[in-house]
Amino acid sequence: MIALRSIEEIESIRKAGAIVAQALETVRKQARAGVTTAQLDAIASGVILSAGGIPAFKGYKGYPANICASVNEEVVHGIPSHRKLKDGDILSVDVGVKLGDYFADAALTVGIGRISGEAERLMRATHDSLQRGIELARPGNRLSDISSAVQQHVEAQGFSVVKAFVGHGIGTRIHEEPEIPNFGKPGKGPRLEAGMVLAIEPMVNAGTYEVEVLEDGWTAVTKDGKLSAHFEHTIAVTDSGARVLTAL
Repeated sequence: MIALRSIEEIESIRKAGAIVAQALETVRKQARAGVTTAQLDAIASGVILSAGGIPAFKGYKGYPANICASVNEEVVHGIPSHRKLKDGDILSVDVGVKLGDYFADAALTVGIGRISGEAERLMRATHDSLQRGIELARPGNRLSDISSAVQQHVEAQGFSVVKAFVGHGIGTRIHEEPEIPNFGKPGKGPRLEAGMVLAIEPMVNAGTYEVEVLEDGWTAVTKDGKLSAHFEHTIAVTDSGARVLTAL
C-alpha cells in the first residue's frame, strides 16, 4: 500500500531533506584529489548530527558507514574507506537522514578535478533524466511514466539504466512502497496521487546496464568496468506537481 502523507508529514520529510541537502553540498565542496571517502563520510556525519538528524544508512541491514561513496565503476552502496580520490575520478554520494519519525534520501555525482568528456556527458545525462522523471511526478500520471521518461532520456544519450536497483517510496521508513524502476513503458502501474512521497534515483552506466556486487556484500559495480553515475531526490506529489524535498 502506498502511503499518502499529510501536509504536516511532508513538511517533516522536507526538514529531514534539508539536512540531506546540506550534507551533500558540504561533501560536494570537500570532494577533491587526495581526500579519502572515509573523510567525506565523517564530514557528512558531522553535518547530519549537528543539525539534529541521524544518518539513516548507518546500521541499516548491517551497512557499516554513514553515507554511500561510490567511485568510477562503482554504481551504488560503495563503503567509505581510506581510498584517496584522484584527479579524473567521479564520485557518487548517497545520503539518508532520519529526523524525528521521518526520512529523506538523495544522491549526486561529482567530478574530481578535470574529468573526461564522457564522464561529463554521463553525469549530465543522469542528472537531466532525474529532472525528466520529476516533471512527470504529478497527479493523474502513472508511476511508469516516471520510469519511462528516465529510460528514454538516458538511452537517447547512448547510455544504459541500471535495472538491478530502483527508486522507492519514503516516509516513516527509508524504503517504502512503491518501487520505482528507471525503465519501462509509460502508462503502467499505480496512478499518482497528491501526498505520495517518492525517492526517484536514476543510476546510469556508460556501458552495459549489468552490475555485480563485490565480496563486501554491498558495493555494486558495472560488469564491464565502465563508469556509472547516480542522482536522486526525495519528492512529494502535490496538486500543482512535484515538490523537491531534498533541495538546498
